[in-house]
Amino acid sequence: MLAERPDAATAAAAPGFDAGRALALARRTFEIEARALHALGERLDDRFAQAVRIVLACRGRVVVMGMGKSGHVGRKVAATLASTGTPAFFVHPGEASHGDLGMVQGGDVVLAISNSGESDELAAILPALRRLGTTLVAITGRPESTIARHADMVLSSAVDQEACPLNLAPTASTTAQMAIGDALAVALLDARGFREEDFARAHPGGALGRKLLMHVRDLMRGGSEVPRVAPDAGFDALLREMTGKGLGFSAVVDDAGRPLGIFTDGDLRRLIERADGGAADLRALSAAEVMHPGPKLVRADALAVDAAGVMERHRITSVLVVDDAGLLVGALNSNDLMRAKVI
Repeated sequence: MLAERPDAATAAAAPGFDAGRALALARRTFEIEARALHALGERLDDRFAQAVRIVLACRGRVVVMGMGKSGHVGRKVAATLASTGTPAFFVHPGEASHGDLGMVQGGDVVLAISNSGESDELAAILPALRRLGTTLVAITGRPESTIARHADMVLSSAVDQEACPLNLAPTASTTAQMAIGDALAVALLDARGFREEDFARAHPGGALGRKLLMHVRDLMRGGSEVPRVAPDAGFDALLREMTGKGLGFSAVVDDAGRPLGIFTDGDLRRLIERADGGAADLRALSAAEVMHPGPKLVRADALAVDAAGVMERHRITSVLVVDDAGLLVGALNSNDLMRAKVI
């Protein structure tokens, strides 16, 4: 029996489904939420700048609170703030009344998110927050609400309508809350001089973290793993070193350990082609005679992504690693970078 096509299966499961109406509702959702964000930008005023100043002056942390859908937004806002240089975490208002309020200290800024501004769980802990000496910034759709009246600063997230056809499910309002949280995070990271390097330190497991935090010394082969021969080494010794270390090349170094050249698998193939089968003649050559002089070098303290750039620019697959004195201390190839997900 042939498998049922997805559209046929959908029709059987939902006989009233109208694909055209679904697309129209999706476009309507985008339009309503886009208008809400545009209106948000139009009415933005100095209260936003004052909220940023409040957080910058905070001696403690930003404690984000919210119930229901506003709570889900709050978790994301707290995570964004924390990852961009503003210490922040989320506290569930309901749990705050049962012990989690101990996580909040005097000097903290509480960022309370509530579309109605009348959340019972938030309103119940307002007196306790005041006694602790916190500063309250409210993001609410009703600037005249209970929570707004108790706040030190109010940021309006009011929207004309929800994207929900029933105008009930939080949709445009939560988009507005999220946008205000993102705007705060962006303004704060700019004011703090937050840089790519700072972001990478907060995201060591991410792609940016690998690129900006991983150094050549973290990935390179070192010590006896690095193939090297002296300039007067014979051709046979050079091949044994290359084969034994398995990196596809060997460095040629002087008595002090400074790289003079490099000989790679590619050099070997080209040499054999030119020799036209004269293997005996090749064995008479020294490493100095067959090496490629002026090898590409990188410092051990260089970023791994910079070493990848050197390889890409020069269309090579390996680089030699040197220390401050120019002595050979390691080797790095493209496979090492790929394993570390730098490239």
